[in-house]
Amino acid sequence: MPPRRSRRVAALLAASLVAAAACGDDGPDPEAAAPRASSSLRGTLVVLAASSLDPALGAVAARFEAAHDGVAVELGFDGSSTLATQIVEGAPGDVFASADEANLTRVRDAGLAGPAVPFATNELVIVVPTGNPAGVRDLHDLTRPGLRVALCGPEVPCGRYAGLAFDRARVAGPVASAEPNVRAVLTKVALGEADAGIAYATDALGDAAVDAIDLPTELQVPVTYHVGVLQDAPNPAAATSFAAFLTGPAAQAILRDAGFGPP
Repeated sequence: MPPRRSRRVAALLAASLVAAAACGDDGPDPEAAAPRASSSLRGTLVVLAASSLDPALGAVAARFEAAHDGVAVELGFDGSSTLATQIVEGAPGDVFASADEANLTRVRDAGLAGPAVPFATNELVIVVPTGNPAGVRDLHDLTRPGLRVALCGPEVPCGRYAGLAFDRARVAGPVASAEPNVRAVLTKVALGEADAGIAYATDALGDAAVDAIDLPTELQVPVTYHVGVLQDAPNPAAATSFAAFLTGPAAQAILRDAGFGPP
């Protein structure tokens, strides 16, 4: 693995991101609310993000680029646990947007990321093929013999969240596939390769091939997305600005329209 760059920007990045999060309720962010034709930021910005943030984060990135015409945002989507492993093993990037705090903490504990700042929330739903041919109604039904169930692997946030929901329902987790990310769960259900699965509400909203069954409030678990600037970010100034932008009014409006909740 090639040597990592020096961490000369660590203190600056941490202070800037924490300050941006702390000021989130002090009124509109002028930079986020009123995109400019140009700015001092330049270069490519690589954002590694949880697959459930696609395509909403694409719209956020486009808005950021409109505010900073010298910046080109490149998005890489996958399961948060996969991305965390890749970062720890040396994958380059500027920003990590995780579907949970745990995977960002894992990267931070390796000395590779700044503070984890929450920027969005979500909810779990049961997803079934359109029309619900298997007649699934609740989590208990997912344990029916012969039912094909797709779940994220336990190391992936959507799989861990699903496990917590089963615990709350006092239901033993069903025999299920172990998918690498929530998009893989959606694909299996949409293609009829699984009779049901557990995904995020935002994913179900964007897929006409599946129907969603809401979980009762008492079975919901906190699903909170966190963002952090990577310590060896090749473009630290743009990375810090983008992470702060995610908590500002322009990005929050886009995420809200996509079905995400506030942090």
